Amino acid sequence: MTEQQSTPQLPEPQPQASQTAGAAASQASYTFTAPDGTAALRRRQRAQTVLLLLVIAGLGAQWWVSHAELRDLRSEVAQRLQSGDNSNNELKGVLKAVQESTKELQSRVSVLDSKQAESQSQQLALEQMYQDLNKNRDDWALSEIEEVLSTADQQLELAGNVQGALIALQNADKSLSRSDKPQFIAIRRALARDIDRLKALPTVDIPGIAVRLDSAIGQIDNMPLLVDEKPVESASEPKPQRVSPAVAGKASAAPAKSKAAAAVPAEAPASAWSQWLAGARETWQSMSTEMWAELRQLVRIREVQTPEAILLSPGQAYFVRENLKLRLLNARLALLSRNEFAFRNDLASAQDTIAKYFDTRAKQVQTTQALLKQVQGSNLAIQLPTLAESLNAVRNYKARH
Repeated sequence: MTEQQSTPQLPEPQPQASQTAGAAASQASYTFTAPDGTAALRRRQRAQTVLLLLVIAGLGAQWWVSHAELRDLRSEVAQRLQSGDNSNNELKGVLKAVQESTKELQSRVSVLDSKQAESQSQQLALEQMYQDLNKNRDDWALSEIEEVLSTADQQLELAGNVQGALIALQNADKSLSRSDKPQFIAIRRALARDIDRLKALPTVDIPGIAVRLDSAIGQIDNMPLLVDEKPVESASEPKPQRVSPAVAGKASAAPAKSKAAAAVPAEAPASAWSQWLAGARETWQSMSTEMWAELRQLVRIREVQTPEAILLSPGQAYFVRENLKLRLLNARLALLSRNEFAFRNDLASAQDTIAKYFDTRAKQVQTTQALLKQVQGSNLAIQLPTLAESLNAVRNYKARH
């Protein structure tokens, strides 16, 4: 904003010299008509002229001073207006920042109010839940005990898990003993009777039987089949030991020396030729014995009741071993699920497979058969009780209360 735009146009003072001069002139003309006062009139006119000039000079000076003051006033007003505009702009910026901060604070306050209301509602809900839990603690405990006993009863009936049922009953009795209420005495009596019935059952070493089955499964790959070409070492016939000729000569020389020592001193010593013949004879006997043993291993005659076991190809032999493993694995699963019929059926099928396709003279096969017979002799037919008495006691108490 410029100085001319900001400052108002003030009327400039007009000098009154023209009016004064006109009046003086009219007076002079009026006085000039008088013939007697010409000199006095001139002096008067001069004095009026000087006075008029002084007045004009004073008015000019006053105008100049007022004009300078007005100019200074205009510049000061313009500066003050400019500073006021700047201050207004700064105030506008500050006001805008304050408004934005106020809005942000209002939003934060609203968020805090919502969170406070949410926390209050949650606190009220927690207090209500705590009151409900305190009020229905016995109901919750009985419901939990009923659920645990129902699960243990199902496990006992389906899988024969006696230890799991015992643990469930003992935990339920411990939970009821903490409340020390006489109303739970009937339930604890039923739990104690079920615990005694489960402890009186004969124990079946399920893990031990499963370990024996795993051991039998691990020996299948080392068991020889009837179709194997290599000679099988029998469990009853010992393998003949080979004796070298030098050892045989030494062994025959030792009795000869003892006989010579026991002979009569007068008898002449044996000649070198007879010793050489004896050594050659013993060497020939040992070599012929060894050759006869090797010839007997070349040709073997066996009587096999299942000819198809001799005609197995290598691929079929692999599947025979794998099928036997699957049979034993099925027997293991039936053992863990207390399915005695499937357990004994799979063991019988596995023993038939071993007797049909494997060489029963081998030591590994005989060991596996003995292990399977020992496993098959285990008794799994145990009549397991139920937890119906404890479950009925809990349910009857909940129905009455």
